Amino acid sequence: MTNSSLHINLLVVFALIIINRAGGLIYQRDFHEGLNKLSVNDYLVLAGTFHGIHAITTRLDPAQPPGGGASSGLEVLETEHFRLQCFQTLTGTKFLLFTEPHQPNVDVVIRRVYELYADYVMKNPFYQIDMPVKCEAFDRHLAAYIKPRQ
Repeated sequence: MTNSSLHINLLVVFALIIINRAGGLIYQRDFHEGLNKLSVNDYLVLAGTFHGIHAITTRLDPAQPPGGGASSGLEVLETEHFRLQCFQTLTGTKFLLFTEPHQPNVDVVIRRVYELYADYVMKNPFYQIDMPVKCEAFDRHLAAYIKPRQ
């Protein structure tokens, strides 16, 4: 095993946050130690703040994208200690994945998380859109997908 492949195996996903189209926190889960623990209130503030910043950054793009559509807004935020990747669905739901700064293929991971959400949350007849996610099948499949990457 080379040093680079060993390094890739050690990279981690710290946490996942899902924000509804109104900016409300509907799901939060930690997968790995490494980020400071936040209170529930802090996560609610983080969700609302990110939602507002994302909305503003969609209007900051100085060049119009092809077709005149809106910019995609803030997609990646990197620090020395973590990387935050945002994936926004067509309905406005945002998936925020916190990983190590050099985690490869974060876009692939976050899209798979969205697929799991679509399969186990959105297809659940008891789930109400934009409400907190409480779905054991989603939790179980999400853990099975993320944990082996740890």
